[in-house]
Amino acid sequence: MTAELQSTSRGQTLILTLRNPERRNAIDPAMYAAGVEALSVAESSADIRSVVITGSDGMFCSGGNLQRLLANRQQPPEVQAQSIEGLHNWIETIRTYPKPVVAAVEGAAAGAGFSLALACDFIVSARNAVFVMAYSNVALSPDGGASWSLSQALPRQAATEILMCGDRIGAERLHALGVVNRIAEPGAALDAALALCEQLNAKAPNALASIKELLGEAPQASLTAHLGRERDHFVKNLHHINGGAGITAFLEKGVPRYE
Repeated sequence: MTAELQSTSRGQTLILTLRNPERRNAIDPAMYAAGVEALSVAESSADIRSVVITGSDGMFCSGGNLQRLLANRQQPPEVQAQSIEGLHNWIETIRTYPKPVVAAVEGAAAGAGFSLALACDFIVSARNAVFVMAYSNVALSPDGGASWSLSQALPRQAATEILMCGDRIGAERLHALGVVNRIAEPGAALDAALALCEQLNAKAPNALASIKELLGEAPQASLTAHLGRERDHFVKNLHHINGGAGITAFLEKGVPRYE
């Protein structure tokens, strides 16, 4: 059975499922490209307001295919560099995507699988799931934005431990550290992620897009510059049709319907 990224939907949520059962849902360049394409198509669809990335058969993702990496050692370095660029294109697409993206993790998220989960806006994890930055265990350094994501989310010592030691980390510890948003019972991560998406789908899409953009810009911006960006987004959203619908519904104790 070949590796693939399956695309389905439930309500207003697109579900992207990593499927590579022979290699515990390891990801490859074809899956990176499929992920970018799926998000590009969904971005222009008013019917899709959120995205869930999950894995098949009770496993999130084991990361890269080590057999492929070993074979790439016999190729010019540019071959592996091009492969990583494909992964990084997908990671950047998720980070800048204007709609919420939620990782639903069962089993394990290892290596690039952990990086992929970290690229999402939310992580919903089964209580017994494990996460591991496996790179140092095979004499490699991170890719997929792992070092960036962890350095943004955690104190330096915690990020260093996770990346250098390569130990398996339980979902409960990552929840306590603030990396995992919600814990679900085993087998229920996807349903919990979809429930979160239902909550997000009821919000104004333009407001969520602004929040995601502002959060993405904040680490590189000065306070003065960022205050200006907040002002511009606020004014734009106030004058959006959804701004009127939201404020009116709140004042009248009604339920808003957003475009």
